[in-house]
Amino acid sequence: MSNNFDKAYEPQEIEKNWYDFWLKEGLFTPNEENNETSYSIVIPPPNVTGVLHMGHALNVTLQDVLCRYRRLKGDNVLWVPGTDHAGIATQNVVEKKLASDGLDRHKLGREKFVQAVWEWREKYGSAIISQLKRMGASCDWTKERFTMDAGLSVAVRKVFVDLYHQGLIYRGKYIINWCPRCQTALADLEVEHEECSGRLYHIKYPFINGKGAITIATTRPETMLGDTGVAVNPNDERYQNISVTEVILPLVNRKIPIIKDSYVDMSFGTGALKVTPAHDPHDFEIGIRHNLAAIKVIGDNGIMTNEAGRFVGLERFKCRELLVRILDEEGLLEKVEDYNHSIGHCYRCKNIIEPNLSLQWFVKTKPLAQKAIHAVKKGDTQIIPDMWAKTYFDWLENIKDWCISRQIWWGHQIPAWTCAKCENMVVEMEPPKKCPLCESDNITQETDVLDTWFSSALWPFSTMGWPIDTNLLKTFYPTSVLVTGFDILFFWVARMMMMGLHFMGNVPFKDVYVHALVRDEEGKKMSKSKGNVIDPITIIEKYGTDAFRFTLSAFAAQGRDIKMSEKRVEGYKHFINKLWNASRFALMHINKGYDEIKIDNLSLPDKWIVSRMVNVINSVSEALDEYRFNDAASSLYTFVWHELCDWYLEAVKPILYGKKGEIDKESTSSVLWYVLHDTLIMLHPFIPFVTEEIWHNLPGSQNSIMKAKYPKDFMYKKIANDESQTRMETLMSVISCVRNIRGEMNISPSLSLDIMVQCQEVLKRANIKQYEDIIINLAKVKSISVTPPSERPKSAATSVVNGTTVFVYLEGIIDFNKEIKRLEKEIDKINSELTTHAKKLANEDFLIKAPPEVVEKVKEKHNELIEKKEKLEANLDKIREIEKS
Repeated sequence: MSNNFDKAYEPQEIEKNWYDFWLKEGLFTPNEENNETSYSIVIPPPNVTGVLHMGHALNVTLQDVLCRYRRLKGDNVLWVPGTDHAGIATQNVVEKKLASDGLDRHKLGREKFVQAVWEWREKYGSAIISQLKRMGASCDWTKERFTMDAGLSVAVRKVFVDLYHQGLIYRGKYIINWCPRCQTALADLEVEHEECSGRLYHIKYPFINGKGAITIATTRPETMLGDTGVAVNPNDERYQNISVTEVILPLVNRKIPIIKDSYVDMSFGTGALKVTPAHDPHDFEIGIRHNLAAIKVIGDNGIMTNEAGRFVGLERFKCRELLVRILDEEGLLEKVEDYNHSIGHCYRCKNIIEPNLSLQWFVKTKPLAQKAIHAVKKGDTQIIPDMWAKTYFDWLENIKDWCISRQIWWGHQIPAWTCAKCENMVVEMEPPKKCPLCESDNITQETDVLDTWFSSALWPFSTMGWPIDTNLLKTFYPTSVLVTGFDILFFWVARMMMMGLHFMGNVPFKDVYVHALVRDEEGKKMSKSKGNVIDPITIIEKYGTDAFRFTLSAFAAQGRDIKMSEKRVEGYKHFINKLWNASRFALMHINKGYDEIKIDNLSLPDKWIVSRMVNVINSVSEALDEYRFNDAASSLYTFVWHELCDWYLEAVKPILYGKKGEIDKESTSSVLWYVLHDTLIMLHPFIPFVTEEIWHNLPGSQNSIMKAKYPKDFMYKKIANDESQTRMETLMSVISCVRNIRGEMNISPSLSLDIMVQCQEVLKRANIKQYEDIIINLAKVKSISVTPPSERPKSAATSVVNGTTVFVYLEGIIDFNKEIKRLEKEIDKINSELTTHAKKLANEDFLIKAPPEVVEKVKEKHNELIEKKEKLEANLDKIREIEKS
């Protein structure tokens, strides 16, 4: 064993050293022209403004597990990293910085502002990349991409130009979601809907003949200034016989028609709907059907326009206050009701969005969506877990045209130029020098930029060099799997499917693995406002990357959110330490590598652990092939902690210390070497740093563990057999019985015991007798008598398992009276605590007023006490029974 193999595992220095080593050796870089099995993943590019959060940590851990696993399986693996320019988010960050310096983007001008953003990106944009490296991400950093780099910019322009000339991109007026704060359009998916307490205003619209009025109900009375009609449902009996065809729009005194449209919800309000085509998407559609004008009364900045008449210049919500007051004064406000409803907010600045009529660029998505639907139904791409496939289909089958223009400066400027002289529009890859129609050189580029998700939608093929037909594309497209959160299934996954199929003629990925959310330990979503955010870097610094990664993997069950807590990470740090200490012990007894297991004189524990290796090799491999990360981690945890450390190493210690002879020791050493060697390889995808460190201390290991081959079971199968497993499990059950009795009876582990084992089966008795030295060693037993079933010995505790009865002699070991008093005292104490908890849980005030998590903790404690009491009472009954015998 190397002198560098310290007694305690200190992750910080070791992690940095090995990551630098992997980079230096180029172990993350594949062969671009390798014809062997290729495996590829493109990382969901984090925002350049971002810092590592729990979602990133889970996502990158699962991807890294897959990539490291596939390398061990012999695949040629490409994992493409990169970051997203995050248009609105990045522009907001830089604008805030400028504001602190007394500047704004308009003072700087577009060119200088964009340069300022690039400078910010160079200075601060690599923070998230450094943090991904700390997570152990084995990305090919030589191929790191940025959605605004030169190559990707060419791809974006090419896609836009091609779609435009194919008639799949168009420009038109439409109602879009508009953020007055960010001054830009938002796609439907960028609007966060929140249940809010609002008001429903019932306003009278007088009939044109002055005889009565029709009452409408609205939550946005300020928009009434832009009304161009009132709609009723043709099936509404209340309006079947209405003879008046026009009303007077209050405060504006404009005549507007009463129209009939089946869209109107008869159950809402009075069944009469004010129609504002410029400020509501549904009203816009009604306006088109009935040829109504669209009057814009709220400007892009949230200020009322000239069309708002006397309210011009007022902020939209100030206008609402004044308008409602005047309506009330003029007797036109029938009533106001409290009303809870969903209000859309900008996903970036959280301000209330305004449906706004605007000239925007759109992608016709329906033709693209059909291919994306068909590809998943046909099985070209599989969504895992499959419950997300239904959501994917629902969205694509009801898709609307995608608004792709944004009124900001940071992003891919739309490659469209308009001639000032003849208004001809040119859409091309390169800026035209003059108008192709009138030859004027007075041409201006479109000021809007593309939605960030437009460039992200090309990520799987643009990052590999498209539109050039590169070796990377030939070798690694389509990619093998996309690992992503469900929250961007539509933002990103569906759009990548549409673009990949349209431009590459193939799906962008064969599998989509949708992982769940990481929540706090009580299952609540993490948020700064709740103060329950767990910082991954803090966790890494405290417990090490491997412990953190293993925790995330161990709880990454399909379709189930992860409840994260420091306590859980601390628990898996103990697992890392257990592996470390077991390896230190093993390496004290291994002084060379082995080409094969020495099958002469193998002990029963040797044969048993070999059988268990067959099981764990296959179960881990099957689980990872099926994206059951938690099952793979659980299999490894159980094998290492319980089977390898708790049973095998303890059972073979006498052999390794030379008490059985050199031949036996050599055989056991060869088994131990192979088991440790292959266990490190299986663990490596989950805990790469500690496994690399141990690997380099293992005699006979070569190069990095990343270059090792994933173990196959055929060598172990030659030795493994069911008989060895059955024999060892019989011994283990006897040992467990003795250990359980020790615990129940509060017997010190240092006391050696006399036991009797009774069983009917002759072969089982012979097996126990043959290997009684293992029982004596592991159960701390002085003597064992093995007999057929007979009378129960006096003063003995009993445990029965699988037809075998184990008796532990207690006379002279415990003082029965003293133990009875101890148990009675402990039960009394628990009864007292239970009374206190029962009173709390019976108190209605406590149940209503206390926070739900506090109530839940009291219930949990109450149940724990009941369980503990039941165990103590069972032990007390046993002691009394033994005392009488």
